[in-house]
Amino acid sequence: MTWLDLNCDLGEGAGNDAAVMPQVTSANIACGGHAGDPATMRDTVALARAHGVGIGAHPGYEDRAGFGRAERAVGPGEAAMLVLRQTAALADTAGDALRHVKLHGALYNQVARDPGLAAAVAAALAREWPRLIVFAPAASCLAAAARQQGLAVAEEVFADRGYRGDGTLMPRNQPGALIHDEAQAAAQVLGLALRGEVTAVDGTYCRLKADTVCLHGDSPRVVEFSLRLRRELAAAGIGLRTFAA
Repeated sequence: MTWLDLNCDLGEGAGNDAAVMPQVTSANIACGGHAGDPATMRDTVALARAHGVGIGAHPGYEDRAGFGRAERAVGPGEAAMLVLRQTAALADTAGDALRHVKLHGALYNQVARDPGLAAAVAAALAREWPRLIVFAPAASCLAAAARQQGLAVAEEVFADRGYRGDGTLMPRNQPGALIHDEAQAAAQVLGLALRGEVTAVDGTYCRLKADTVCLHGDSPRVVEFSLRLRRELAAAGIGLRTFAA
């Protein structure tokens, strides 16, 4: 049987965490940067525990007004310290239940494509959090750097994001970046899970490994889509479980 991990960015104030949590297998919990505070971290960790969902830190730029989605000039040391600081903030609540770390927004994209940033973040995690699984974009610099550091890696793909021909995500400010049609999004996940390929925005095909699939917790129909996706995956013989290295 084919298995997938289904992850979602939660604890971000979207208001639907209680309905989404039972549908996913891993939760990326905002830890005080782009969103979140000690109370939301505590509540979201408790909700994940109640549903047996894998708990992960979701560090991003400390930019609440822009939700951490605006890129900025950042050096390797600063990026590494930001990730460590916010991961530690969630660990204060989650303790040994903390299983993975996944970067957020602009930080996620920059570290994914910049070898220097990826190397610094991976080295810092290997030093301070060697037991954590790194959720990284499939075929990215971060995935490679984390493996070089001996870290476990879950290669991540997206249900509701368009891809370029080289396997990278289409920037959010360009046409095709977001997939609004639920049938198309579900078909994209099935193609990645069953064949390891995705149709890019330009019509070409690219190969990507899919260990974990991301849903965005702030999407208006994330609850309805998660239920639909689970049904379609089950019908295709694809089971869901928390990623294990």
